[in-house]
Amino acid sequence: MQQSTTSFNTISGDFECFQNFTSSEVFVHQLAGLTNPSDINQIIKSQKQMLQRFEKTNEMLLNVNALSQNRLKNVTEDYKKHSKLLVEMKKDLEYVFKKVRYIRGKLENKYPEAFAEQAKRENTQNLDELDEEKEENITYEQLESIKNENDHVDSALDALDS
Repeated sequence: MQQSTTSFNTISGDFECFQNFTSSEVFVHQLAGLTNPSDINQIIKSQKQMLQRFEKTNEMLLNVNALSQNRLKNVTEDYKKHSKLLVEMKKDLEYVFKKVRYIRGKLENKYPEAFAEQAKRENTQNLDELDEEKEENITYEQLESIKNENDHVDSALDALDS
């Protein structure tokens, strides 16, 4: 480090001080002279209080983290069980619907007039129910799009049955 000699003008005249100090040391000494020791003690006291609060907060966060990890482990196990159950239920429902479609197809081939008549009744009944529901206004185009979606689903399921 560089040694510097700093001179100060005072009322009594020019004199040199801090002859054996570096410029950074001189700056620190001058800065120390500007501070009030009671203010510094108050700052240190406040910092200690904050440190204690942060340590308590850190401890609490560690406890919360540990509890969260345990709960996550339990919930993950339950989630896996329920997911597996849902997959099994889906397979069972797909099997049931496949059988229903098969039986429906056989009956439709055997009794086409009865199926056509029942389809008309269902369409009329569905339209009457839609008219009665004032909360939900469905247009004819929306009804047709729903019917088309159902037809696509039925054709896709029929393709899977083949």
